[in-house]
Amino acid sequence: MNNAFICDAVRTPFGRYGGALSGVRTDDLAALPIKALIARYPALDWSRVDDVIYGCANQAGEDNRNVARMASLLAGLPIEVPGSTINRLCGSSLDALGVAANALKSGSCDLMIAGGVESMSRAPFVMAKADSAFSRAAKIEDSTIGWRFVNPLMKAMYGVDSMPETAENVATEFTISRADQDQFALNSQLRTAKAQQAGLFSDEIIAVTLPQRKGDPIIFSQDEHPRMTSLEALGKLKGVVRPDGSVTAGNASGVNDGSCALLLASDAGIAQFGLSPKARIVAVAAAGVAPRIMGFGPAPAIRKVLAKANLTLDQMDVIELNEAFAAQALAVMRDLGLPDDAAHVNPNGGAIALGHPLGASGARMVTTAMYQLHRSNGRYALCSMCIGVGQGIAMIIERV
Repeated sequence: MNNAFICDAVRTPFGRYGGALSGVRTDDLAALPIKALIARYPALDWSRVDDVIYGCANQAGEDNRNVARMASLLAGLPIEVPGSTINRLCGSSLDALGVAANALKSGSCDLMIAGGVESMSRAPFVMAKADSAFSRAAKIEDSTIGWRFVNPLMKAMYGVDSMPETAENVATEFTISRADQDQFALNSQLRTAKAQQAGLFSDEIIAVTLPQRKGDPIIFSQDEHPRMTSLEALGKLKGVVRPDGSVTAGNASGVNDGSCALLLASDAGIAQFGLSPKARIVAVAAAGVAPRIMGFGPAPAIRKVLAKANLTLDQMDVIELNEAFAAQALAVMRDLGLPDDAAHVNPNGGAIALGHPLGASGARMVTTAMYQLHRSNGRYALCSMCIGVGQGIAMIIERV
């Protein structure tokens, strides 16, 4: 079996909903990190890329028509380079990396790009076709996040809880208090603020030039979702599911825009193209849970990937666990026997602070984990996502 190596990884800064990146088309946004990779390796024969695999959760707007293919063309890759877009909702780009890694390990490919994109600001409203001639009934659905065009049978069998409702379900089922959720959220913000001040994201973030109608372009180079807060401020926020609920805007991830891309190669690709590997993709695994507690999905996925890799949780030097909600992150950590404030879990903050552009988050976590391994001289990193409709996905990488 061949190895699957990560040779480079870059991402855009993550923008707030309606923020700096909201004026950038999703397909253009997806192209930006690929352009950056091309610029970093001017001597590389980019026509030799076997495939571009991107994750994207929406695919209802400017990300339709296979955004991976559109991004590769817009970025300037030769027309001979194919592209494919996959959807595992929040786990899409982590899944894209897994698909690419498996292709490299099998020997069918030697050079690939994998990553993901999401512009939640630009997610369109959608409307179904009329169900009868001359119908005057119309229902508009918001494609930003969550369910639309609900199947009544699915609703009857499993329920169609919204994402915040699933977090409330997890908080209730696993006894996660509001105070613990707010403390976890504050820790995420503080860790991200410290990382930003130390310039720790500079290795992974590419600046985005935003043209203006008047004046000079704006250079967007830092995640804009993090914010200063306090336990007192977080405690004043009302629940988003119900007024007395524990899930709030302060202890949940953001609605964001961003993209990320990684350059991957096999052993043969490393030798043939003169690339330097930074990490090795060891294993990836996905698992299912009840849709109503989708946030608990990382727990079985992590156990599954550790078993596949013949490794233990104690061997993980860095853990990137997606903070869709503080409630589900804490439920997973406690189930795995990790302290609420474990220093190696999201050491530079997570999605509560950095934001969660659905289709880009998994690739971002692997990127962040890889650079953190090199800074800390660690060996293994574990990255895991919870996924809507009840799934989890996890990946282990090893520093090279």
